[in-house]
Amino acid sequence: MLEDRTTAASSPTAWPTVYPQGYAVVDVETTGLARDDRIISAAVYRLDARGEVEDHWYTLVNPERDPGPVWIHGLTSEALEGAPLFKDIADEFSARLDGRVLVAHNAVFDWQMIAREYARAEREAPVRQRLCTIALSKELGLPLPNHKLESLAAHFGVVQQRAHHALDDARVLAEAFRPSLRAAAAGSVRLPLQECRPLTEWRDTATPRIGQQAGGYGGYSGYRPTSWRPSRKRPACPYPNPGRYEEGKRLKQGMRVAFSGDTSIERELLEDRATEAGLHVSTSLSRLTSLLVTNDPDSATSKVVKARQYGTPVVDEAAFGQLLRDVEPASEQ
Repeated sequence: MLEDRTTAASSPTAWPTVYPQGYAVVDVETTGLARDDRIISAAVYRLDARGEVEDHWYTLVNPERDPGPVWIHGLTSEALEGAPLFKDIADEFSARLDGRVLVAHNAVFDWQMIAREYARAEREAPVRQRLCTIALSKELGLPLPNHKLESLAAHFGVVQQRAHHALDDARVLAEAFRPSLRAAAAGSVRLPLQECRPLTEWRDTATPRIGQQAGGYGGYSGYRPTSWRPSRKRPACPYPNPGRYEEGKRLKQGMRVAFSGDTSIERELLEDRATEAGLHVSTSLSRLTSLLVTNDPDSATSKVVKARQYGTPVVDEAAFGQLLRDVEPASEQ
């Protein structure tokens, strides 16, 4: 259960003045994971500066298309048929987010889904920063077996009642976030805040509406994602590949780096940082790859599977960020 207000008196008195003044713990359920997928339910727990719950809110959202993996989220076309469209709940959603840091588990996913929905509605989400609880758990050095929400919840003794239900997932995350925030404050840990850059335009590809079959006449016209940078060919790395990364040593300019899975920092920004450091960013993984960066080394993505086959070194995003701070120049090879 969430602690009551009397517990707040035991929280750290020397609270970091640079910490945000409020948080919006968010969870969204969606029709899928792609850019054209839609939000079908959303929940927000508003927290004060020290992580105490102020209120919560939940809504279904009609995605105007097939609901996707019903066996995961449990929301059928019939359940969503009479739900409001996102544009109809955008004002209320904005009121819950306004002036707060968006907190989510794998926050880049939730933020991107939210930003796209606002762009479709010709609106802009009132969010400027987000905080990923995966990144925060790493900053705190929590001894978690993996990065799943259920593992974070179990660490803090939080009981999940209904997994993949937006309201319960948001509740669980709020309960796990508060002790994480207090631990960070007690240790004067810098919160891993990330910038939220809103989309200004969006255009969906054709997708079937609820009750229609794929290939039917239902679809979307709308706005083009101008703030998503178009795919582009990066300049060739000017340095030779010095070979594989060795644990405990520095990265070297010219090393081939591949990425797999979701990242807290937007993928293209992370790739830009690697390129600027003199690394070769590769879109695929081969025996020549020096390092694979992934937050889920146990996944079954093709890159992770190949990394296991080839014995390619693997590090997570946080470790890679540390390595980027001190890349060995090619001239020292």
